[in-house]
Amino acid sequence: MSHPQSEQLYARARAVIPGGVNSPVRAFRAVGGTPLFIARGEGQYLTDADGRRYLDFVGSWGPLILGHAHPEVIRAITAAAAQGTTFGAPCAGEIELAERVVAAYPGIEQVRFVSSGTEAVMSAIRLARAATGRDLIVKFSGCYHGHADHLLVAAGSGLATFGRPSSAGVPEPFTACTRVLPLDDEAALERQLSSEGARIAAVIIEPLPANHGLLPQRREFLERLRALTRRHGALLIFDEVISGFRLARGGAAERLGITPDLATFGKVIGGGLPVGAFAGPREIMARLAPDGDTYQAGTLSGNPVAMASGIATLDVLARENGWQRLETLGAKAEAALRPVLSRAPFPVHLVRAGSLFWLSLHEAGAPRTAAPLGEAASARYGRLFHALLAQDIYFPPSAYEACFLSLAHREADLDTLARGLEQALAAAA
Repeated sequence: MSHPQSEQLYARARAVIPGGVNSPVRAFRAVGGTPLFIARGEGQYLTDADGRRYLDFVGSWGPLILGHAHPEVIRAITAAAAQGTTFGAPCAGEIELAERVVAAYPGIEQVRFVSSGTEAVMSAIRLARAATGRDLIVKFSGCYHGHADHLLVAAGSGLATFGRPSSAGVPEPFTACTRVLPLDDEAALERQLSSEGARIAAVIIEPLPANHGLLPQRREFLERLRALTRRHGALLIFDEVISGFRLARGGAAERLGITPDLATFGKVIGGGLPVGAFAGPREIMARLAPDGDTYQAGTLSGNPVAMASGIATLDVLARENGWQRLETLGAKAEAALRPVLSRAPFPVHLVRAGSLFWLSLHEAGAPRTAAPLGEAASARYGRLFHALLAQDIYFPPSAYEACFLSLAHREADLDTLARGLEQALAAAA
């Protein structure tokens, strides 16, 4: 399928932007072909530079929980921008959004806004180290926490490994204080905390890992993690950049009934604009400057336009019973897709959590830990992606990324997806 305008734009972009994109997955390297350049979004649809419209199940990777260009969000953004796009000074919108976040999420009393999820996690870890007086951080293989140097770490072959950088430009000393554990493994977790618990400042996890496929964790594993961090005096950080305000009003913490010490947010609380945040009890947050000794700052943190977008998004969700509606929509998507997948000519498994879903092409079934796809399965996903695209259905251009539903999607859209997926599976085979 030809996209002449996107092809021309991509050629121009490659001359002045590394790889022609400002975030690597957009380059379509995992699926092949030329990336689509998008001209507009409306509701559940995207329109590319050639004027072709697609039913969108990416939703800008999660923040557009109301759909593209929701009228109330656009009105809020427009009104705020008319008063000034940035002040570099406090504004009332910061308080209003903070009050909504604090009221919604278990165990937190204060929140600090930043401009991205990466910033939020980086700052939360600095705060955890200050609060505990310890240096070590534990993360889990398959959980992505942004591109801060000390978290760009891949697991080794052992159950618990010293961190090794997974990106050029990250010196090994930067990751020397990071430990990596496998998901869904209480024994490895207990060994790690038994051996180094007194040195561990924090354990960070996506309570719903959603960056290496969708990997829902057993409640028992997460409860054990909560108990062990308390026992050893380490802080538990839930990275809810994706799951926060999407799985439920109180994120995965509410859904699981597990309260972390600190939490990080992004995506939904920006309503489509760049917003991140980290939050926790007043006792811990008091360590932040200007009251405390832990420095963190940002010129655009608490930006009035972004705050207005987040407030409008959360208000629509609350008023329209959004989280229950999304759960119902997710269940209907599952009911529509499972029969199609059961007839697939190759192994493909549906994983769903609320309004997120993922098609796992792993031979042995959907994994709960980070598992690489074989070369044949990866190539098959590329064919599946392009077969869906040919039917005007936009899926993530990576076999490891989840799909997102929004309040703009309708049951008829799920029927369209089911029919399109059946044809695409046949084409991909």
